Amino acid sequence: MARAHSSASDPEAGNLVHVVMIAGAAAMGGFLFGYDSSVINGAVESIQAHFEVGPGVTGFTVAAALLGSAVGAAVAGALADRFGRIRVMQLAGLLFLISGIGSALPFTVWDLALWRVVGGGAIGIASVIAPTYIAEVSPAAYRGRLASMQQLAIVLGIAVSQLVNYALASLAGGSALNELGPLQAWQWMLGVEVFPAALYILLSLTIPESPRYLVRVGKDAKARRILEDVEGGDVEGRIAEIHRALGTEVKPRLSDLRGPYLLLPIVWIGMAISAFQQLVGINVIFYYSASLWQSVGVNESDSLLLSLFTSIVNIIGTFVAIGLVDRIGRKPLLLIGSAGMAVTLATTGFAFSHATVVGDQAQLSFGWGAVALVAASGFVLFFALSWGVVTWVLLGEMFPLRIRAAAMAVATATQWIANWLVTVTFPTLRDWDLAGTYTVYTAFAVLSFLFVWKFVKETKGKTLEEMKG
Repeated sequence: MARAHSSASDPEAGNLVHVVMIAGAAAMGGFLFGYDSSVINGAVESIQAHFEVGPGVTGFTVAAALLGSAVGAAVAGALADRFGRIRVMQLAGLLFLISGIGSALPFTVWDLALWRVVGGGAIGIASVIAPTYIAEVSPAAYRGRLASMQQLAIVLGIAVSQLVNYALASLAGGSALNELGPLQAWQWMLGVEVFPAALYILLSLTIPESPRYLVRVGKDAKARRILEDVEGGDVEGRIAEIHRALGTEVKPRLSDLRGPYLLLPIVWIGMAISAFQQLVGINVIFYYSASLWQSVGVNESDSLLLSLFTSIVNIIGTFVAIGLVDRIGRKPLLLIGSAGMAVTLATTGFAFSHATVVGDQAQLSFGWGAVALVAASGFVLFFALSWGVVTWVLLGEMFPLRIRAAAMAVATATQWIANWLVTVTFPTLRDWDLAGTYTVYTAFAVLSFLFVWKFVKETKGKTLEEMKG
């Protein structure tokens, strides 16, 4: 075992470059995840005006993707164990492609909502399969940094979608409702997704299947060749180790996740990590971003600055995480992030207690606006350098091999459900008490710290076969 671990942790330089390229190709799913999730923001007002519908229908159309994401995440594990990781990547790419075409050419707001569900299904599948696959082809010593490429791809996808939206609106004369050739600009915004989707499918044709999956289905010879390419060293020992980790399981089922408390403890821990990532309020922290920027003297019409600033902070934090996740470990990063998020969320909430709030407008003085803006940006930074990256790293590697894909699917579906809960409850909580709402998110940040401290085990430097749950 020691020999296998050593060779897995110290691959040759050529092998490492090869596996970085493989992980980068798989992470294209994360790029599409981020792009599809964010691109709709630039089209919301135009969709509402084009179809002449109210905010309720518009909100349902936008949020429909979350429902598809939960379903996609729930089925991805079973599909990956039956058909392989690469085939499921290709399915996600095809769904992204179909969603992009359908969303660009809708007849009514309702079929647009349907295409949003299809795109959401692709997001859910990609959110499961990319970190699972990257973890399974990565040498242990570099697995954290390679798995972090998923989150980096997500935030880059978000940033690129914002730039695409800005460029298309500018070409159309400043409004996404204006025509740009045969279509309105907002339709091009949604349709551009077909290009990265096609690239994702093409890249998936160039990368090898997961050696862990190949051993599971009895293709040891093929798994051996792939392990030689990505890890080198004692390949026979690695094959034997994978067989021992798989035990007698051939076709894992959701029933394999059952434990003394309905589910195995490790599955509950994965679900909790996923839930906490969303329950701290990351998807609503900048709901009042326009108000905050206006309070410090920035014109609301400069929407590119408002959106890109958050993306830049997110990208910086992600690079910090990539540099630290394999050095200081997963657990310390989560603890640092939880502590930082708790402080910055509490500060944001205190600043908002001095605001006059009417719907989606919050009026603050220059001083309190600056405090809220800095604190909210600090929250995004702490999230990005910890929970934004480490959640995906842990979910891809923490589960025992015999249940990994199924457990990953359940945990990721939990994340999308928590995302939906935060999104739909925010308006009600906001109308109740805006400062109190951020206090609720602060409480979840504190709880996340305590949870990690007590229940999360460090996985840095371990092979996937050493994960016993």
